[in-house]
Amino acid sequence: MSTSVLVINCGSSSLKYALVSENREDRIYGLAENLGSADARIKGITAGGQPLELSIPNAGHEQALETILERLAQYKPQAIGHRVVHGGTLTKAELLTPEIVERIRAATPLAPLHNPAHLVGIDATMRLFPELPQVAVFDTAFHQTMPAHAYRYAVPKFLYTEHNVRRYGFHGTSHAYVSERGTELAGSFKQGGWLTAHLGNGSSTCAIWNGQSVDTSMGLTPLEGLVMGTRSGDVDPSLHSFLAANLGWDVYKIDKMLNKESGLLGLSNNLSNDMRTLIEASEQGNEDATLAIEVFCYRLAKSLAALSCGLPRLDGLIFTGGIGENSAYIREKTMSYLPHFGFNLSKEQNSGLKRGTEGRIDAGTGPQIWVIPTDEEGRIAKETKQVVEQEILAAKKPEAMVSSA
Repeated sequence: MSTSVLVINCGSSSLKYALVSENREDRIYGLAENLGSADARIKGITAGGQPLELSIPNAGHEQALETILERLAQYKPQAIGHRVVHGGTLTKAELLTPEIVERIRAATPLAPLHNPAHLVGIDATMRLFPELPQVAVFDTAFHQTMPAHAYRYAVPKFLYTEHNVRRYGFHGTSHAYVSERGTELAGSFKQGGWLTAHLGNGSSTCAIWNGQSVDTSMGLTPLEGLVMGTRSGDVDPSLHSFLAANLGWDVYKIDKMLNKESGLLGLSNNLSNDMRTLIEASEQGNEDATLAIEVFCYRLAKSLAALSCGLPRLDGLIFTGGIGENSAYIREKTMSYLPHFGFNLSKEQNSGLKRGTEGRIDAGTGPQIWVIPTDEEGRIAKETKQVVEQEILAAKKPEAMVSSA
């Protein structure tokens, strides 16, 4: 395998990994899941595309990482890249130093469900592999180009200046990757205005002008914006006080409900947070499933229409993420709510696109419509390599100055 970067994405009870090289076909990847339980296991794809399933009973993150790295040691990764959801005020990928780790820790109140798990993975890999350069790539970094009128909330200024209360946005690596890929594919639209829709259990939209994020649907936390698998997306801010006054709920119960019991799951009356299950149930006449799908698509279209205000010109729309890449039904239903922008969806191309493949699904007139499978791991590896290369160059500069003197 050629030069490679190990990409780590730690969740609270799971750990995604990928060994990314220049050749995508060589990629080794997998998921360690149910960590901390008797059912802990690793499932993935090894070199040559062979499946892997390995039981690691009661293993935690560190033991899982040790097992994964033992299996990957022969490939000698040159660096480790960590996906970190919230970077706070950090605006780009950063080499992990004690200072950067502390800044990630300080951003934990902004992403309490995500950053603690990322820190577990960072702490473990830095202990296990202190000789390897390690880089944090932030979901929020891509959106740091948003103008103030897009990222500021209409709340007292001190909350922004003293407590960093603002809109940050997430899924930045995915929006960055698909918009960059879109400009490669779009021919004459090398630069311009794109709307991107990353749709999965977590979902967000983004408006991108000349390669830079100008607005996005998620905000201070990943709860704002679209209807998601178990997250509510936008609700009236007074819902908190209503539930506290009428049901006696505290803020923690309300937060749990909005993050883990709402979205598609809540709308479908706890049937499922999986769009495939809901579509099947809807076809069989389940009204709750049908409503969940309609709300999802309507709110998605509404968000895309709103974000178009940030673009001087709309050149195209890109669908990505598990739902965006694989559900022709959701793409068509969403586009039916957007008759005002000149989109011309080709039903034949849309329905004929194979799962997991890249393709254009418009009829050739109006703004382009693409389905582009995301590659967050590839984007994280790319940014990790760039940071490491910059550090190497910076280290060499003093040497060059000394030798020239």
